Amino acid sequence: MKVNLKINDSPVSVEAGATILEAAELLDIRIPTLCHMKMDCLNFEHRSGSCRVCVVEVKGRPNLAPACSTPVTEGMEVHTNTLRAINARRTILDLLLSDHPKDCLICPKNLDCQLQALAQELGLHHLLYKGEQSTYNRDLSSKAIARDLDKCIMCRRCETACNVIQTVGVLSGVGRGFEAVVAPAGLKPLVETECVFCGQCVQACPVGALTEMDYKYPVWRMLNDPAKTVVVQTAPAVRVAIGEEFGMAPGSVSTGKMVAALRKLGFDKVFDTDFAADLTIMEETTELIERVKSGENLPILTSCCPGWVKFLEHQFPDLIYMPSTAKSPQQMFGAIAKSYYAEKIGVRPEDLIVVSVMPCLAKKYEASREEFSHNGVPDVDIVISTRELADMIREAGIQFSQLEDQEYDSPLGESTGAGVIFGATGGVLEAALRTAADWLAGQDLQEIDFTAVRGIRGIKEATVNIAGIELHVAICSGLGNARKLLNKIQRGEADYQAIEIMACPGGCLNGGGQPYHHGHGQILSKRLEALYRDDKNAPIRKSHQNPSIRKLYAEFLGEPGSHFAHKLLHTHYIARSKK
Repeated sequence: MKVNLKINDSPVSVEAGATILEAAELLDIRIPTLCHMKMDCLNFEHRSGSCRVCVVEVKGRPNLAPACSTPVTEGMEVHTNTLRAINARRTILDLLLSDHPKDCLICPKNLDCQLQALAQELGLHHLLYKGEQSTYNRDLSSKAIARDLDKCIMCRRCETACNVIQTVGVLSGVGRGFEAVVAPAGLKPLVETECVFCGQCVQACPVGALTEMDYKYPVWRMLNDPAKTVVVQTAPAVRVAIGEEFGMAPGSVSTGKMVAALRKLGFDKVFDTDFAADLTIMEETTELIERVKSGENLPILTSCCPGWVKFLEHQFPDLIYMPSTAKSPQQMFGAIAKSYYAEKIGVRPEDLIVVSVMPCLAKKYEASREEFSHNGVPDVDIVISTRELADMIREAGIQFSQLEDQEYDSPLGESTGAGVIFGATGGVLEAALRTAADWLAGQDLQEIDFTAVRGIRGIKEATVNIAGIELHVAICSGLGNARKLLNKIQRGEADYQAIEIMACPGGCLNGGGQPYHHGHGQILSKRLEALYRDDKNAPIRKSHQNPSIRKLYAEFLGEPGSHFAHKLLHTHYIARSKK
């Protein structure tokens, strides 16, 4: 059913239930917003109307109406640019700015801050209201997320991401009036909560109240330490997003330029996390086949995502036996680098510094977990995000788009198409199915595209036949969707043999450390397409056919699932109480 209305005297027809803001967008009429959260790439919209920056005049109504949360009605007449509406917006922004720090030059969100952009747009170049400012201690308790409540504008977008999308429930409105902020109950540090450090709150925050913990300077220090050998690994989702930081179109595959840039930054070797993704498949698929044959501990859950693992540890401790014990690719890489590779190049593990470039903020937390170190030496020393790498490239004055493509170093840089699709929701499971199918059939099968598990939808289910065995599988991204799926398992309403879960909606390509997409356009879809295009063009597309992986097992690990492989490449999980 269509509803007809006028905005600034221009007629427009929209579906019933649409808001004034949505109707205005059809007419290319801009109405500024701060709290409105729309992610069209995930078909998600939250209409809170809390900030009131989007107020407009509606004929016949005495009060201004928030455009983002006011439904249209037949015959409605709206004016977005009256003096009354403009003055109200300016007043709201003036009040927000009066209680906001003025350290824009050194703020991590400088030039990417929506409050800053709106102040510029509305010509607010001096403070109209001067007075007391609220102050809080910065929360730097976690290894992943920095929280600066002095900059919180109560838009509540982080709360939406945490509670509605991810259902983690850590963030909510705390305090009243001038002292109101969004934070954990009792203003607890994040490390004392059930936060999984997925970083979706950081992606949602329009200002600098939530950012990643910054490790660029520790990386620079290591690169300038002649006593250290510094190697870097890059996750699959980074290569299809980092180009956006340098003006390249979403979906540009920038692998070669990224490798070249990392060499220019001074890394001794540039390796690929895809190598470790292939290694993960060797161990995880071995475990999958063993469980399917025995019929025990099913369904097996993938364990590559540390945000999802921590969510399970807190929210579903009774299911802690289900995840694969295989470490994530990041941690497998670190374990191999500080054993096999360090031995090959004659460097002590403590003198080999492993830096990870990850799309995910939870990877910063994961690297700090006690079980991922040996004799006090962590498997991975420093984790930086895609955004942090882009900052370092800019800081070094490197012209990214003009770089000639270069190749990863060997042997930990050789990978397959199966490794690269780890960056997309469904990719880990598809990679495992490719190897499982070959191993169970005892031959090199040609049909290797399991398209039923692909796509950006939150929950996907499929039945796949591999070597005559029917497997019922599910793929899930976003922790809110994971909760729905795991609740079904607890109630005995689901019968699966394998499940892939990723904390971030869409998978790693939408990680909390990726370039900000602000929910616009089909950016995630473009990144997804790029990963599968990279896989399609790869000369080898099955993990078990990676020559460097075969050599690693022959020279060092023995067989997949061996005692030594378990000691080095597997882990355990912790049933955590709710906080």
